[in-house]
Amino acid sequence: MDRTLKRTSSIIAAIGLLDALYLSWVKLSNNEAACLPGLGDCTAVNLSRYSEIFGVPIAVLGSGAFLTILAVLFLEGRAYIPSDISQFIIFGISLIGTLYSIYLTYLEIFVIRAICPYCVISAIALVALLGLTLVRILRQNRNEP
Repeated sequence: MDRTLKRTSSIIAAIGLLDALYLSWVKLSNNEAACLPGLGDCTAVNLSRYSEIFGVPIAVLGSGAFLTILAVLFLEGRAYIPSDISQFIIFGISLIGTLYSIYLTYLEIFVIRAICPYCVISAIALVALLGLTLVRILRQNRNEP
């Protein structure tokens, strides 16, 4: 069962990485995201002052977070990264990402008054990773003597 949870986490992290890389490309190349009409306003969100932290696009930070999660999942059980440590790392990254995504979603809804569907995908991926990692941690702790 843990193998299934780990595989599912890898798939979700890969989707999050692709999403964040696309948003990074959009931001860094000054292009408009491909949003379907009536589905959101990616441009308003992407051009807002909240789309960067100290000049670094949030999408780039998200790419780094998802890439780190994928790397940790890949190295789990290899290269001297025990499962309990890797789960702690993933839990920490996904918790911080989820909390920040809640803040960004608040800004989208109440300040910017526009929703970016790609940002929603990233937030859902982070929440899913947080939940899956929590399940893995609880199962591991329950199975230990």
